[in-house]
Amino acid sequence: MFLTIAGYRLGLEVQKRARGHALAQPVLVAVVAIALAMWALDVDYAHYLNGASVIGFFLGPATVALAVPLHRQAHHLGRMLIPMLIALPCGALVSIGTGVLIVRALGGSHALQLSMAPKAATTPVSIAVSQTIGGLPPLTAVLTIIAGILGAVAAPAVLDLARVRDRRARGLAIGAVSHGIGTSRALREHSTEGAFSGLSMGLTALVISVLTPIVLMIL
Repeated sequence: MFLTIAGYRLGLEVQKRARGHALAQPVLVAVVAIALAMWALDVDYAHYLNGASVIGFFLGPATVALAVPLHRQAHHLGRMLIPMLIALPCGALVSIGTGVLIVRALGGSHALQLSMAPKAATTPVSIAVSQTIGGLPPLTAVLTIIAGILGAVAAPAVLDLARVRDRRARGLAIGAVSHGIGTSRALREHSTEGAFSGLSMGLTALVISVLTPIVLMIL
């Protein structure tokens, strides 16, 4: 637990010294630092996971707490209902479909395709979906975290290039592809952006859990 907290604190310090540079994501820095420390100290992953289980437990309450900034932006929801009902299922279909088809095109195994499919959902949901459809849950967890880190690093720049200025649309896009890690970045960008990213993260998890078996059956 100390190693996890220290790794994240190091990530925050790196981000501060880098003046908020996109690549200086605290989670990315923490993952690298913790992995190096475990390798140097010869710490077994199962032992580390058991020791840090308290932090894992608080993922649930932390996710639920995202409802607070969303509540503060509730007056925006009515005008965004129709766009959300269209955009989030489309985003989920693209995520699932491209994940499976790219792995297939590159010669990846069937198990890898199934593990890749739910990567856009938040980690607990993606693991549960992967287990249900016959994927490899530990691999899905890794792919989900990588997707989150990549989204947190690249999404703001991609949205700027695409000239997406609306904070609500930016939040929905970030939450749909990079779940909790991206949402933490969105919250630092703007309160409205963070609120809609949290909403998108939850709804995307629901949509992916429903659509993944259907898309896989079609493909």
